Amino acid sequence: MTAIGIYGSAGRMGRAIADLIEIEGGRYAGGADATDDADALAVAADVLVDFSTASAVDAHLASALAARTPIVIGTTGLSPAQHLAIDHAATEIAVLQTGNTSLGVTLLGILVREAAARLGPDWDVEIMEMHHRHKVDAPSGTALLLGEAAAAGRGTSLGEVRVDSRAGLVGARAEGTIGFASLRGGSVIGDHSVIFASEGERIELNHLGQDRSIFAKGAVKAAMWLAGQPAGRYRMGDVLGL
Repeated sequence: MTAIGIYGSAGRMGRAIADLIEIEGGRYAGGADATDDADALAVAADVLVDFSTASAVDAHLASALAARTPIVIGTTGLSPAQHLAIDHAATEIAVLQTGNTSLGVTLLGILVREAAARLGPDWDVEIMEMHHRHKVDAPSGTALLLGEAAAAGRGTSLGEVRVDSRAGLVGARAEGTIGFASLRGGSVIGDHSVIFASEGERIELNHLGQDRSIFAKGAVKAAMWLAGQPAGRYRMGDVLGL
């Protein structure tokens, strides 16, 4: 039975994951919410799940490396330097890093990439997301994940075409860009829309998160899958065999 440890166990996602582990056939190895506990948890667990804060990820990744324990990182708002650190860690342990652990969002990303690849450059791409009032990062990790999928479908990188916001006299929309709009309010779990717009028609691909358990279920599934994998950097699509 796979023993799963949780970094950020006192948070909304951490609690939701802990409640599901045994239901999904795993064993809860414990949680940690201070970096002082990170090393001990990494040793006790077969696999780790991190839904803490971006500032704590470095310490958690170091603990996972020291114990040679695979880790699923669902914490968002990571810096480029942290992504490089994950790349380095993945040469020694299995690491799955994602902006969203929902299986539905994972499939949505694949649909977005396919649509972007098949639609011509005259189709504009805009991504809109809404989350609860307590979310601290914007655009959301999921929105960026979807933006990366659209950019990959067009054979470019998101960094080259990303536009985060528009205000004032910004001029006409530049062809090939991918725009983001972030809304915050109430208790919204997470709504995402990818809009492909051309002259006279529009395609919208949507995902509405109605219960936090969808992310927890995906995280547990990913953790149990990752526990048996060799060193490498993985994504949620790998869990689904996509």
